[in-house]
Amino acid sequence: MIPAPCKRNCCLNEADVCMGCGRTLTEITGWHQASSEQKQQILQKAAERMLAQSEFPLFQASRGKPS
Repeated sequence: MIPAPCKRNCCLNEADVCMGCGRTLTEITGWHQASSEQKQQILQKAAERMLAQSEFPLFQASRGKPS
């Protein structure tokens, strides 16, 4: 069983991506129905989103408008 990556820091950005775990709203709501393979894919995509967010914090914070 793969545990959900929820950090209990739920806050969706304008693209409906959780800023706490990096999952999309669809991925969050479908987590329990997802297969182990799907969960691994979700975790990989979420990690990539979190990395992108950390690389461009000012860009993300300004909702796509460089400050």
